[in-house]
Amino acid sequence: MFNKELQMPFSAQKTAPAVTFRSGDIVLYRDPEMFWAGKPAHTFVCKVTYAWMSGTCDLRALASGRVISHAQPDYMRLLPPLDAMRDIDTASLHVDGAADAMTAAAMAWLAQQHATANAAPQLPAPRD
Repeated sequence: MFNKELQMPFSAQKTAPAVTFRSGDIVLYRDPEMFWAGKPAHTFVCKVTYAWMSGTCDLRALASGRVISHAQPDYMRLLPPLDAMRDIDTASLHVDGAADAMTAAAMAWLAQQHATANAAPQLPAPRD
């Protein structure tokens, strides 16, 4: 079969989104060798430590500290901050017990924001 628009044979579609990864991004990585070998724990959260011009990335697994060199972007998915912060953004804090359902990280963040918001403004140091 041919693609009528391009007059080229159909090929397998690329499943990876068109994303450019940057140092510091948090991603979900699937180790293809472990996955295809049927080994457990083949998918885990990593931090991009270096993004190469070729499109590959060096990663560090957050839980284990394992280093993955030149990971192919086809096996990576960006974990957006919006998803990590959704429990804070959608929390119904006016309902009794709602804060109990929040994660410890969310509670720590809220406590920090509360302390910062209620602190007296810092004045600059006097000049001579």
